[in-house]
Amino acid sequence: MIQFTIEDRTGERQALEIPEGIGLNLMEVLKASEYSILATCGGMALCATCHVGVLEGGGNLPSVSDAELDILDTLPSATSCSRLACQLRVDETLQGTTFKILGEEE
Repeated sequence: MIQFTIEDRTGERQALEIPEGIGLNLMEVLKASEYSILATCGGMALCATCHVGVLEGGGNLPSVSDAELDILDTLPSATSCSRLACQLRVDETLQGTTFKILGEEE
């Protein structure tokens, strides 16, 4: 199982435990876990409505792609810890990481 933590917009944290090999990205897991996240483009890295911040851990996350960086650069609130949830596959690289939801609500 892959374990990571999500902090919602109110600051409440919840640990999630997801089976390995599920084949989903973080945005899909957040929506399935009933977090209010808009995800307008459906995971194409075109809208940034699935914006999350890496609060803890994250040292093993894959590098930000050029497409992801281009979209993050359009966000005034983006920081060096910003990622798009749609671009993060749920795999062992997420283990122990804490993410804060920053994107738009549904």
